[in-house]
Amino acid sequence: MKYLTILLMIVLSACGRTAPAQAGAQGRTDIMSQPGSQSLVLGGGCFWCLEAAYEVLPGVLGVESGYAGGNRDDPSYEQVSTGLTGHAEVVKVVYDPTIIKLETLFELFFRIHDPTTKDRQGADIGSQYRSIILYADAEQKRSAEEAIRATQPQFTKPIVTQLESLEKYWPAEDYHQDFYRKNPTYGYCQAVVAPKVEKAKSFADKLVPLKP
Repeated sequence: MKYLTILLMIVLSACGRTAPAQAGAQGRTDIMSQPGSQSLVLGGGCFWCLEAAYEVLPGVLGVESGYAGGNRDDPSYEQVSTGLTGHAEVVKVVYDPTIIKLETLFELFFRIHDPTTKDRQGADIGSQYRSIILYADAEQKRSAEEAIRATQPQFTKPIVTQLESLEKYWPAEDYHQDFYRKNPTYGYCQAVVAPKVEKAKSFADKLVPLKP
């Protein structure tokens, strides 16, 4: 009975909201296997939003929802949602650096979420929704610091985005992956995710690819 209850919670719960039944487990593509790619891990609210927004950028090869910045190995969504594991909902953006620059990825990041609100994005409240950039190397750290400095004048409040070294990243459950693309008519997707995707599309339309 307990197993069935937990299974039902996994199917029906996501980002603190009731998910439609069709968002069940799906096979996940290994987006890290693509040669020549690089990756960036960051969080800014519900990972459904960031995942869907970054997927529209030219040069982005794949986006995966996951967890990072916490103190527990291989956490579940239910554990992360308590706020006790210290993890943030994040996305791993895998991209082709010959087509899109790291700086461009950071520019979109600060356009589609509010980096001045601590531990929340809109109605999503908790440390798991915090604004965070987890850098993999010195170049990512330098680029992130420059992006924060360049963006701060656009806000009247201080940017509170955390900047941390990436220690461990854990993929989220299958039912979280590509959630918006699979469930575009779901209420949260229409009200919260879709506007961010439209912003990302407008941003992408103005980009000049690094190569034809």
